[in-house]
Amino acid sequence: MLPIYPFTAIVGQDRMKRALVLNAVDPRIGGVLIRGERGTAKSTAARAMAALLPQIVVFADSPFNDDPNAPNTWSDWVKEQMPADKELVTEKRQIRFVDLPVSATEDRVVGTLDIEKAIQKGERHFEPGVLAAANRGLLYIDEVNLLDDYVVDLLLDSAAMGVNIIEREGISFSHPARFILVGTMNPEEGDLRPQLLDRFALSVEIHGIRDARDRVLIMQRNLAFETNPEEFRQQWLPPEVELSRQIEGARTLIDKVTYSNRDLLSIAALTSSLDVDGHRADLVILKTARAHAAFEGRTAITGRDIALAAELALPHRIKRGPFHQSEITTEELQERIEQLQGASSGEGEPEPVPKEESHSEKKKP
Repeated sequence: MLPIYPFTAIVGQDRMKRALVLNAVDPRIGGVLIRGERGTAKSTAARAMAALLPQIVVFADSPFNDDPNAPNTWSDWVKEQMPADKELVTEKRQIRFVDLPVSATEDRVVGTLDIEKAIQKGERHFEPGVLAAANRGLLYIDEVNLLDDYVVDLLLDSAAMGVNIIEREGISFSHPARFILVGTMNPEEGDLRPQLLDRFALSVEIHGIRDARDRVLIMQRNLAFETNPEEFRQQWLPPEVELSRQIEGARTLIDKVTYSNRDLLSIAALTSSLDVDGHRADLVILKTARAHAAFEGRTAITGRDIALAAELALPHRIKRGPFHQSEITTEELQERIEQLQGASSGEGEPEPVPKEESHSEKKKP
């Protein structure tokens, strides 16, 4: 197995690393698109993130990495084994890093049903695809802009739904497909269609580091890694373990993170004031803000969480106005949020959000 460069040893590129970490905390966010020139550690960061994540418990024989503790997500394969009174053994497994080739076809991605065997023997046989291997792991797509649009659509649909359903000649098979979706591309080689671009929850545009001292640090660390990968990894093991524990703790905390009416209004007012089309951005900002709060060990989101989330969710969705893609910053967003909150404070207290529409038990002060 090839040695993997430590995630915490990557110099700079803080936005990219933050986007990857928050998707690791909550894969329901919907993935990240990393756009940038060649040689800016895009693929290195994705591989390093997968190696950093804590192990998962799975059914040993399941090709779908089914979670024994989540029966409502079990694949048809597990459901078929249960009535047969088979004792399914569980084991711990390292999260998989699945690399999707640019030449991938629909069948390679979603899997195939053996119709001939179904007709002749009455057996339902499913050949797993990339989505099966990637479940509860990290699915990496290099040069996503060169992939067939229809295949990209399938991947984004599965990432949003969390399940892959195959139907052929009246026969169907389903399995969970929850994964951290990471797409990378070089804009110089062509862009994604706007419809597909919007489907990626977060987007980061990165450039080569200009500071001479940081560039020297990059060279030194890479040479040290190439000379003795194992020794280099041991040097960076303490921060790697600490970050892994922080992500694992945030995963257990994420569903306890609350938000108030004021937070929802801040998000809605921000996206509305920036003329963002649709409502996907609002949901993405909320999910990302909750993930950031959980990552920092908090159970309620703040204006800073919203600003940091918007910094990752809005660049590829803003088409006009003063916040151009390369100019948007956390400080500008936080300032705008405060302005919008100040403007709305004189309009009276908003109506409470119905209980089923809010995860908040109480309002923030």
